[in-house]
Amino acid sequence: MDYNNTEEKIMGGGGKTVRKVSIKNGKGYKSVIKYKNGKKVSSVKKPIHKKHMDFILVGKFVPGLFNDCGSKKKNKTRKHRG
Repeated sequence: MDYNNTEEKIMGGGGKTVRKVSIKNGKGYKSVIKYKNGKKVSSVKKPIHKKHMDFILVGKFVPGLFNDCGSKKKNKTRKHRG
């Protein structure tokens, strides 16, 4: 069984996030693409876990499916100079 789904989220300030899921021939991929003012800023594509593919094909919600496709948050520090 094949499955394709795309979700676009329009954000303020000219930003857009596109999340895609595609399953074909027993292989599945998920991707997150971020745009800023019409230009592609970042894209991440990863395989989907077998258990998650089974849930998707049945129609169940998979919480946190795209958590590992986001940007890595770094601890930003602020230098105080006196």
